[in-house]
Amino acid sequence: MAGLASGIRRLYLSLYNWAVFAGWLQVLYLAVRTLIESGHTEVYNAVEKPLQLAQTAAVLEILHGLVGLVRSPVSATLPQIGSRLYVTWGILWSFPETRTHVLVSSLVISWSITEIIRYSFFGMKEAFGSAPSGFLWLRYSTFLVLYPTGITSEVGLIYIALPFIKASDKYCLRMPNKWNFSFDYFYASLLALAIYVPGSPHMYTYMLGQRKKALSKSKKE
Repeated sequence: MAGLASGIRRLYLSLYNWAVFAGWLQVLYLAVRTLIESGHTEVYNAVEKPLQLAQTAAVLEILHGLVGLVRSPVSATLPQIGSRLYVTWGILWSFPETRTHVLVSSLVISWSITEIIRYSFFGMKEAFGSAPSGFLWLRYSTFLVLYPTGITSEVGLIYIALPFIKASDKYCLRMPNKWNFSFDYFYASLLALAIYVPGSPHMYTYMLGQRKKALSKSKKE
């Protein structure tokens, strides 16, 4: 019975990883092709739907951690996925004025390359029990460049969106109301920017630790 459950788990995770891998591969292809053919102002329009689908599918990773399907700590997964969902839906989808900025291209390319490598690595591990050493190195090394470019793009797009957030009054709840509660999306966005200041170095340090651990283990094996 335990063997059957383990097999179902591996099959599910393998299918999940390869499906999301395919989504991010489509995002990267469309982004690069559009960047070459039409320029950065058209990149978002080309990738919007597959980007939203691939990024939102990452919510399942939080559930995977909560129910014990994977060993990744939710405390590390949640902030990264949460910030990306915020930029995907709370910035780019919500405020069209940000979509033509060049930072959208660097954001999409940084995210997609990172996720293509990550999902293919875990897809191979679940399907075949291991991944080639080259993929292990890529999985734990490409973030050295792509994490800073991705984070810089995220922060830059939130900052660019601030005037439009303030002017639109979107997602705000004003007093008086039946809940006796107010919410200002502009100040929430400022708070999100502030969280990036300590959060980004902390996450980068965490990933450096994971890289050292993974590559050291690989050498011993």
